[in-house]
Amino acid sequence: MKVKDLKADAKVDVLELTITEKGEVRNVNTFRGASRVCDAKGVDDDGDSVAISLWNDEIEQVNVNDRLRITNGWVRQWRGTMQVSAGRFGKLEVLK
Repeated sequence: MKVKDLKADAKVDVLELTITEKGEVRNVNTFRGASRVCDAKGVDDDGDSVAISLWNDEIEQVNVNDRLRITNGWVRQWRGTMQVSAGRFGKLEVLK
């Protein structure tokens, strides 16, 4: 799957990206309780970019220039921007 194939409120089967930016960590309250979230940006092999939400333990796993794979994740549109995440049931892997 490529960034150009992403659609809002759809599932992400497998998406591989290189992290180009990583923002500050924020504390947020969700209906599941307190969590930490960090906004990042990733680029696919075609050079198309997408926003990524990193949650809790994922924040420490991912650094700028890392190659990562999101499997069984989700896409949503937030404030006019497509955003991907592994979510609760997906998997985020840092590729070596």
